Amino acid sequence: MIGIDTNILARYILGDDPKHSPRARTFFRGLTRENPGWIPMASIQELVWLMDRTYKMPKDAILTVLEGLESRNTLVFERAADFSKALHLYRSSSADFGDCLIAASAQAAGCSKVVTFDKIAARDLGMELLSS
Repeated sequence: MIGIDTNILARYILGDDPKHSPRARTFFRGLTRENPGWIPMASIQELVWLMDRTYKMPKDAILTVLEGLESRNTLVFERAADFSKALHLYRSSSADFGDCLIAASAQAAGCSKVVTFDKIAARDLGMELLSS
């Protein structure tokens, strides 16, 4: 298994660098079930932030990218069940992906609740607003 940093993932997905994007595509083509790529949650979070904030990609395009990655049998995700749950929450709410990942991870860890100042996360993900 080969760990994949965000910059490799981003160049592969975005194809925005004439030097690095072709190398990233070649790398991904070389992954196999026997020697898959491992994607840490931090790389997924950074990729989503990049697609959303820097490239201003719409949510449906981000979901298409994430679902495409998740469906590849040559990739393994850190905490795959949390990633899948976060994708489901992101697809069905107005919350941002980071909050969906926090909610999924907290639930998997057995947290009784997640406190937040984010009204959308509270409304859509069942987090509890921390009041003063």
